[in-house]
Amino acid sequence: MRRSLLQAVVLSAAFAVLAAGSPAKAGTVLISADEAKLPPPKGAVSVASRGITRGPKIELIGRADNVKSPMHLALKFESFGGAKIDVESLKVQYLKSPAVDLTPRLKPFVQPTGIDIPDAELPPGDHLIRVDVKDSDGRTATTSFTLKVAP
Repeated sequence: MRRSLLQAVVLSAAFAVLAAGSPAKAGTVLISADEAKLPPPKGAVSVASRGITRGPKIELIGRADNVKSPMHLALKFESFGGAKIDVESLKVQYLKSPAVDLTPRLKPFVQPTGIDIPDAELPPGDHLIRVDVKDSDGRTATTSFTLKVAP
């Protein structure tokens, strides 16, 4: 019994040393390599359009071309006419076939002013993202953008 207890203590100490010596995860996985391998979407893709409206605005902050992973991904939300951004209405999709819902991965980084992920990890390639949000008056905004990640 003492011998098996001693072995358990030695093994747990060895695992602790291995865990402490292993590198920490580099960032927040926004898109996995398996998701990037999905086929492109079929049909038309909705893009941002602004007519005469007081609906919210979604703006990508920073570069979208030739970025390195992990990258700083920041979106800015702007509302008008005293309305507030409804963060519960936010939907972010990776446009593939089938579409991948990224919203749950982004929730910890969402604020009424936007999304700020300091270390978003994406595999190399072009990644088409669609963002939908509403304001407190029920007006919607949609934008799509392509993140081009360098190898």
